[in-house]
Amino acid sequence: MSRSGHDAYLDLIRGERPGVFPTLARSALSVATVGYRAVVGVRNLGYDRGWLAVHRAEVPVVSVGNLTVGGTGKTPMVEWIARWYRGRGRRVAILSRGYGQTAGLNDEGRVLEENLPDVPHLQDRDRFALARIAVEELESEVLVLDDAFQHRRLARDLDIVLIDALEPFGTGRLLPRGLLREPIGSLRRADVVVLSRADLISSADRRAIRAEAERRAGPLRWGMARHEPRSLVDSEGLVHPLSEIAGARVSAFCGIGNPEGFRRTLLSITSELVDLRTFPDHHPYDATDVRSLGDWAASTRAQVVLTTQKDLVKLRCNEIGPSPLRALAIGLDLIEGAEAMEEALARLVATTISPVAG
Repeated sequence: MSRSGHDAYLDLIRGERPGVFPTLARSALSVATVGYRAVVGVRNLGYDRGWLAVHRAEVPVVSVGNLTVGGTGKTPMVEWIARWYRGRGRRVAILSRGYGQTAGLNDEGRVLEENLPDVPHLQDRDRFALARIAVEELESEVLVLDDAFQHRRLARDLDIVLIDALEPFGTGRLLPRGLLREPIGSLRRADVVVLSRADLISSADRRAIRAEAERRAGPLRWGMARHEPRSLVDSEGLVHPLSEIAGARVSAFCGIGNPEGFRRTLLSITSELVDLRTFPDHHPYDATDVRSLGDWAASTRAQVVLTTQKDLVKLRCNEIGPSPLRALAIGLDLIEGAEAMEEALARLVATTISPVAG
């Protein structure tokens, strides 16, 4: 597995890099964490006590977020919720901060735009201003906030928090010494906690994660999800069956927050994964990267190169070196708690929502 600077940082904070300088670096990060904890604590206290203003939109708001830095499956969950409401005739808008945005939508926004062409996606730091635009100009009836558990300025009617089964609590430490954005106890603010990639760990591990979360935050409404490979897509939006890679020699690359989750998903559909090359999350690919990837694909003798939709929207090419390039399209499948989730979503628009046959 080809490694990036992000991997080196993870090795450092997990204590997997021995020696004097890594030890000193971890000590410095621990000192910085004290300041970070204080800032987070004061900010949350301000919202809890009402010292900081919370603004309410004119329509129901669903927030999807997480506790940790990195990929927990928020984008597939946002897509699942938006599809659920669209399937019931509701006008939905997605609002996000747009982290990594340069011009237009960021990579996650472009994936959602391609997968949900009839759902507008607005990005800006001020999500309350976006909410007003979505309601007044787009006549949206439901707003879905992407990556918004820490964005408390806009009130939400349903707070969904995802925990990644492969890295549930971000080494158990706050940033920058660990990967937690805020303490685990903050989960008490969540209406529903969903363990993503739950199928990749044992039932005993799933129980242990829930027990630790509830030890810190009290009883939680719980759900479990898996990331289901659905198909392959190319840069022109054409859909290819997963059978296209059957028996093929596969190399893969990604620039996402959880490359290990991507690797595990790849191994569920192919036994011929030769190499996985990783880049930092939201990596902006340039011509040098494309040439380097082409040389790497040739060196691995890959018959197919796979990546994520999030990476493909930035590359816009159908080949990497001598090999065809495909993105693995992922769908969210709720394997536990689906009924409770749907009931919670329905209650937000219970006075007007139409029942769906079947």
